[in-house]
Amino acid sequence: MPHESPRPSAGETDGVFEAQPRPAYFPRESGFVHDAARIRYWTYPSLRAGAPRLLMVHGFRGDHHGMALLAEPLRREWEVVVPDLPGFGASEPLTSLPHTADEYAEVLRALAAELGSEPLAVVGHSFGSVVAARLAARHPGAVSALALVNPICEPALETGARAAAGAASLFYRVCAALPGRAGDALVRSRLITRISSEVMMKNRLPGLRSFINGQHAAYFGAFSSRRTVLEAYGSSIRDTVRDVAPSVACPVLLIAAEQDDLGSVAGQRTLAGLFPDARLEVIPAVGHLVHYEAPRRAAGLVEGFLRKEAQPA
Repeated sequence: MPHESPRPSAGETDGVFEAQPRPAYFPRESGFVHDAARIRYWTYPSLRAGAPRLLMVHGFRGDHHGMALLAEPLRREWEVVVPDLPGFGASEPLTSLPHTADEYAEVLRALAAELGSEPLAVVGHSFGSVVAARLAARHPGAVSALALVNPICEPALETGARAAAGAASLFYRVCAALPGRAGDALVRSRLITRISSEVMMKNRLPGLRSFINGQHAAYFGAFSSRRTVLEAYGSSIRDTVRDVAPSVACPVLLIAAEQDDLGSVAGQRTLAGLFPDARLEVIPAVGHLVHYEAPRRAAGLVEGFLRKEAQPA
């Protein structure tokens, strides 16, 4: 049965928006080959000798930079590994396989084999939650515990943001239909990136909003081609965590957001009930960008969950 934490009182939500901490170092970059594509990943060394590994998975159109504010506090007890999914960031696109949640899950399995660290604890944000859940469902022995931040609990066109999702679908259809340079330029449009960023943010703090807009401007256009992003987008609006939830045997933590347009609290409660062993935590006053708007609170929830369920040495 799912467990849901009680909602904090009003006084406990005052500090929900957090200043952006400054990492004191750069993570170590490595790579391996999958489907003739060079896949890059970054390792945040743990502050503890002999710490177990934790795999983190970014969302649609993101890359490893988006997980940095979660990775930094978690490295106290874990060696955190964050790949760029194929075709995004510094990773090359797959050569013979589509860029979908199913294929990305197999990339994560290959990365786990490369690391020699099965079973792994895994954290996924947004579309990364869909990928991570598929890894756990397809390869039960590969994942010891699963934490999903802003999990995709229902198809985008079924959510409260169906109008925005419909507009996004139209945008990507136009991007696909336009010829050559015109389509490429539109799919990388900084204006569209800024609009989507403004829509997803729920805080009103100028400094934090500027930081988030800067992150999206810097990294949301870091994909290999229009084909890659269109394939991944198709998977992101079609595939959900709920598709595979009953097949996930390991303990699961769902970190939902009270104002997430891409997954209502009611939808997240329903999702929690589909897993054999899941608990739900709801962070108030934030939306789909928990990894930017409340990263330390989310990291604290993940840390407590993993300490109990994954039992680091």
